[in-house]
Amino acid sequence: MRHWSGAVPALTMTPEQLRRRRWLTVVVMMATIMQALDGTIANVALPSMQGSLSATQEQVAWVVTSFIVSAAIATPLAGFLAVRFGVRRILVSSVIGFTVASMMCGAAQTLPQLVLFRILQGVFGASLVPLSQSLMMDAYTREEQGKAMAMWGVGTMLGPISGPTLGGWLTDEYSWRWVFYINLPVGILCAVGLMILVKNKASDTPRPFDLLGFSLLAIAIGSFQLMLDRGEQIDWFSSREIVVEAVVAAVAAAMFVLHMLSSDHPFLPRDLFRDRNLMLGLGFTAVTGLLMIVTATLLPPFLQQLKGYPVFTTGVVMAPRGIGTMLSMFLVSRLIGRIDARWLIAIGLSLCAISLYDMTLFTLDVSESRIVWNGFLQGGGLGLIFPPLTTLAFATVPIRIRTEGAALNALMRNLGASIGVAVLVALLGRNTQINRSVLAEHMSVFSPLWRFGTTPMEHGIPVDRSHIVPHMMPFGGSWPYGSVPIDDPSRLIAMWSEELNRQAASIAYLNDFRILAISAVVFIPALFFMRRQAMLARPSRR
Repeated sequence: MRHWSGAVPALTMTPEQLRRRRWLTVVVMMATIMQALDGTIANVALPSMQGSLSATQEQVAWVVTSFIVSAAIATPLAGFLAVRFGVRRILVSSVIGFTVASMMCGAAQTLPQLVLFRILQGVFGASLVPLSQSLMMDAYTREEQGKAMAMWGVGTMLGPISGPTLGGWLTDEYSWRWVFYINLPVGILCAVGLMILVKNKASDTPRPFDLLGFSLLAIAIGSFQLMLDRGEQIDWFSSREIVVEAVVAAVAAAMFVLHMLSSDHPFLPRDLFRDRNLMLGLGFTAVTGLLMIVTATLLPPFLQQLKGYPVFTTGVVMAPRGIGTMLSMFLVSRLIGRIDARWLIAIGLSLCAISLYDMTLFTLDVSESRIVWNGFLQGGGLGLIFPPLTTLAFATVPIRIRTEGAALNALMRNLGASIGVAVLVALLGRNTQINRSVLAEHMSVFSPLWRFGTTPMEHGIPVDRSHIVPHMMPFGGSWPYGSVPIDDPSRLIAMWSEELNRQAASIAYLNDFRILAISAVVFIPALFFMRRQAMLARPSRR
């Protein structure tokens, strides 16, 4: 068997080489999907884990927190390890370690065991996305990298989108343990494929490992992620824990920057930060992560808690988002090189903004068809952003530091998503309380915002005056509880209180969607600070 060793133009490749490259693409996508999926698949299974492991809601949240924090800390290390030991060796080890850790998560009998195994899963999984991206860029020539990134991007974007749906189905049909066991067949096939198809290639002159630089960066990232993940649970800066984590993150980050500027062999090569396209690309990667993950985080509870959708129905109406992403990615792979990549990204951000603006007009009576088409449009926009953004950002990055750049790119996407989720979930809770107070002022039969079916005659038909039926709510939607006996005030108050909470939360969700829509628009002008000619320049091999 011949191993894959580098990019060869498709026109000069034999049929066997083309076939092997296709198989390599499939295997690399499997590794990407496996890691991206596990970032969200366990979230919907948390209530089942909580009951099975006799944990509180705050305790079981560490199942998600431990994975996110450990993956964030280990992600920057992927580039150094790949240069020192070779992409194949590290990628195969990561796949095997991730698979074994997944099996251990599924077999865990206590919460501490599950959290420990999730930490291992995050550490091993941290290398999968950046090294898969680097391998794909090595396997395709510069002219073909737009197509390659479109294919690879399907995995990175479909994983988070489909994770909640798959996790809900596995938990309902089997148990929460299958959320982790599902990785076994994928991991085995992926590891075998990588060993067959990829040739290991380590650097002949590896640079020394900057232990101090890595330690400072790990402390900064870990503290920052803990602050973001725990903030909403313990009331942000009113908690001493959050204050300490914020101070530690800021001090460690400042020390890391100073050390990087003064060290002869910094953990992250300084050349990465001299490339304007890469730096701007990392910013847009964070914005893309925010739009992709935050919307996927907010929409399921909106549908399930406010509209009463079951998990399966929620998955069905959100599935077109992934379909739109796939279709637009395949389309954009043919457009890269013909159209300025900056315009493709601008169009994608505009489609996302239009979709999110439409979401700000949702009411609690919004139809399933509108949700489906809205998700399809948003998915199409996301698919237009990722491949040209990756190609443009890495077009001038020297090949010798491209793997470190890919690791930094993966880190920025995760940080963008984490910051977005933390901020908007916090705003959701705060605005829900504010909205409830405002709406409660209008909870009166004399308020002009309410209309009741208590008139003695409607269209010549007598109306039962012993019941009251609100026909219009203060903020869209219809009264879902039917008629209420006037002589049962406690029941009426309970129903009004429940509906008041529902209406207040719906307004808070729409406010979050508005912030996301604005975020998609305001960054568009910065696109044109990226160099267009970078698409035509061949990266240096030095």
